[in-house]
Amino acid sequence: MLEILGILALLAAVAAAGVFLYFRHLFDDPAARRVPSVAGALGAKRVLTVFAHPDDEQLINGLLTSAKAEGAYLAMVTATPGDAGTQSPIVCRQSELGIIRKAEALKNGFALGIDEQEVWDYPDGGVPDIPVDELVARVADAMKRYRPDLVVAFWPASGATGHKDHMRMGLVAEQAIERLKAEGGSTPRFVAYPLIPRRSLLKLGRRTGKFVAENQPLPTHSTPGNTASKIRGWQIHAAQADFVAKAYKMPTRLLYAIWNKEFYAVRDLETGQWKN
Repeated sequence: MLEILGILALLAAVAAAGVFLYFRHLFDDPAARRVPSVAGALGAKRVLTVFAHPDDEQLINGLLTSAKAEGAYLAMVTATPGDAGTQSPIVCRQSELGIIRKAEALKNGFALGIDEQEVWDYPDGGVPDIPVDELVARVADAMKRYRPDLVVAFWPASGATGHKDHMRMGLVAEQAIERLKAEGGSTPRFVAYPLIPRRSLLKLGRRTGKFVAENQPLPTHSTPGNTASKIRGWQIHAAQADFVAKAYKMPTRLLYAIWNKEFYAVRDLETGQWKN
């Protein structure tokens, strides 16, 4: 009897390991160049992120924390306070969600080592309704103040998740750089677009995942994702703490044990080419 139980336990362990490796395969992309730090690989000393919502920075913990460890200056712009989000779990009155999530964004930014941070008050879900010129002017002004050599922003055609606010802020970041170039001012050298692994999108993302996978560039770089920082970040973003677990139908720690890398498509603005 004990022998049979031992065999069954061994088979269960083998099956669990197989499932784990299968899902890790979905969240990997061997085509990307492995680097310990994206900013370090590019020689970037000043990094500016341009995002739409509180918690968007959770996609890039590894990039930010590795850059900070190397002494880089970090700045972050978040366009909305996330006031229209679905609470997971419910932590406050819905009418006060924007206040709570703005505070969470600032707190997580501090934990990540962000030197300067702005959370704007555009309506969550309504960024595409704001005049583009207004947004471009504000982002261009932020770039003038923070003088980044690396900008991290969403790919305009897919926004990493298909969210329209993400896509619009990605477009705004691109146009802000073009405006600075036209003015003859200092411009960033690189733009890095955070990506969700294509195989995971196609297998787990349903219609939205298919849209994102088909409309995002191929990754050029991957870097360790800093699992501890991501888990801490979701604890700080208390109004969204269960979001990842519900979205991927697995515990947060297990997800990041599987999805343990970050992927980026990096464009060299000096040459106009993707950076290898």
